[in-house]
Amino acid sequence: MPLSTAANTFRLPAGSAGRVISASDADYDQLRTVMYGGLDRRPAQIVRVSDAADIAAALAYARDHRLELAIRSGGHSAAGHSTTDGGVVIDVRDLKDIDIDASNRTVWVGAGVTAMELTAALAPHQLIVGFGDAGSVGISGITLGGGVGYLARKHGLSIDSLLAVELVTADGKQLLADEANHPELFWALRGGGGNFGVVTRLKFRLHPLPAFTGGMLVLPATAKTIAGFVATAKAAPEELSGIANVMPAPPMPFLPTEQHGKTVILAMLAFAGEPEAAEQALAPFRALAAPLADFVKPGPYAGMYPPEDPDYHPTAAALNLLVDRIGTPEAETILGYLEESDAGMRVCQIRVLGGAVSRVAPSATAYAHRKSPIMLNLAAFYDGEADKPAKQAWVVDFSKALHQGEDGAYVNFVADEGPARVRAAYPGDTWDRLRQVKRAYDPDNLFRLNQNIPPA
Repeated sequence: MPLSTAANTFRLPAGSAGRVISASDADYDQLRTVMYGGLDRRPAQIVRVSDAADIAAALAYARDHRLELAIRSGGHSAAGHSTTDGGVVIDVRDLKDIDIDASNRTVWVGAGVTAMELTAALAPHQLIVGFGDAGSVGISGITLGGGVGYLARKHGLSIDSLLAVELVTADGKQLLADEANHPELFWALRGGGGNFGVVTRLKFRLHPLPAFTGGMLVLPATAKTIAGFVATAKAAPEELSGIANVMPAPPMPFLPTEQHGKTVILAMLAFAGEPEAAEQALAPFRALAAPLADFVKPGPYAGMYPPEDPDYHPTAAALNLLVDRIGTPEAETILGYLEESDAGMRVCQIRVLGGAVSRVAPSATAYAHRKSPIMLNLAAFYDGEADKPAKQAWVVDFSKALHQGEDGAYVNFVADEGPARVRAAYPGDTWDRLRQVKRAYDPDNLFRLNQNIPPA
């Protein structure tokens, strides 16, 4: 059946509270927009599902008419997998239920909930699940890839708090996956991305957070301060996690004018614990150099999520890599590349891992990079398609200069980089095991608009 005819015949099940949106609807352009720029794609239909039955119907329709299928929650896929040209988008943003069991420290949460929404709902109970560093990210997407966030060294990845997943598989079946039910699928869902079904709900173990200190610390960037920051983060207690963005200083009003455009360390630091212990853990960071700005203070964890402009859709060339060390030589390389680039915004983001992340066996989940101590994200923002190749080349050269022998990558930070990079996200036997799970639950590869793992 031709796409234009097929797309106009789909209907949700009778009595559904969901909605089908096409180009003739007034809010079509708003609903097709995703977080990143440069992705002006026009789905034939966007299906705002209300339950698993809606999802099963949309899956059957896409399968029967051989339509490209995208699954969308927060819309943060750097590869553009949250949308499609001419296909069907299953949009789970209306799956917003949050069922907190504070006494047992668990929560069931709908796949359309964002990190900020769940964090805010848990705050009155002084409980937390760690996700990433953006409040608008959908919890289902970030969790399926692993979930590297501010509390990673203390509580591990998001998947390390995941207790169960409800999902609809390619054949329309509604399944519960946990340690007792479909355990191999549950293993694959913890890091294998969106390859195995459409998630409707997730169950997390919650962690107490009676006190929290966090915020932004800006330091001048030199080889000494960059290397010192990494060493300090490695030596810090596990209650402290942080992200260091080495980048030109934006024209922020709280920074001296003479610092605008100069390379700085814009760090986000998070400490899960009492203020007195936080001050002790933070003191070595503040001692690296006289801070240019210091907003690290006690307050709610939700304060770690900066305000986001819904009309901001950045375009950037980026690469993710895992390394063992950032000492003085590596810091000098970072400074050299950042200073030579003409990109209006360029960054080397450094995340020191270890702690609870590293204590999980590499084979326990599909995220297998447990022993990698440092994650880097390199990015250069570009202005239009003509500028894109030069920025991509710079990022590739930058990554080669910092490469330390490991070809691995974190799948949530991989953009549209080809099958080899997807393979690099799943080293050794992890790849083969994932392909077997794919064959069992999606043998026809219906879920292929993702960092795709082909069926064995």
